[in-house]
Amino acid sequence: MNVREQLPTPSNSTNFNIAVGSQTTVGTTLENLKAAVMGETGASAKYAAFAEAADAAGYSQIARLFRATSDAEQIHIRLEAALVKAAEPDYERPVVEAKAPVTTDLNLIDSAAGEMYETSDMYPAFIQKAIEEGDEKAVSVFTRAKLAESVHAEVYLEAYNNIDAADDDAYYLCPGCGYIHKGENFEICPICGAPKSAFKAY
Repeated sequence: MNVREQLPTPSNSTNFNIAVGSQTTVGTTLENLKAAVMGETGASAKYAAFAEAADAAGYSQIARLFRATSDAEQIHIRLEAALVKAAEPDYERPVVEAKAPVTTDLNLIDSAAGEMYETSDMYPAFIQKAIEEGDEKAVSVFTRAKLAESVHAEVYLEAYNNIDAADDDAYYLCPGCGYIHKGENFEICPICGAPKSAFKAY
């Protein structure tokens, strides 16, 4: 993802359209935040399980990628759950059972498909509703997650395409938005502007 002169937002970007035939049920923004927390909780648990399976199968770099994305989803959960908690102080985060892993190549495809759904359907729909309701905090949180998910899909597909010709590059996770960069060639997060020094290496 290239760094732009202005950080991307729904108002200065053209890739926030909702998928044709959207599969997302849209409620109020508060309901959408809860749904996002539920979805991200499932994704985080799934990626953690996929990381263990990748390690067991000898795919150490892919295991590191799954751990990075599992942690990225925890960032989204924290941001979204904080907004829910502000509206409902008694709110408790859901617990979701992890999806059972299969082969590492198919786990990568499963993961990429989930990220594509979130970036092209779920989050654009939730962003549109938050804009309608004038909830700027939710727009910001959903936007960061939407943009990070598209990059997650990209790195998953790159790992899938190179599963038998992997390099040893590290993955770097942005603590502000969950963006993941592969390799050393970056200075700042293209989504939230966090400096490279703040990133966590995997």
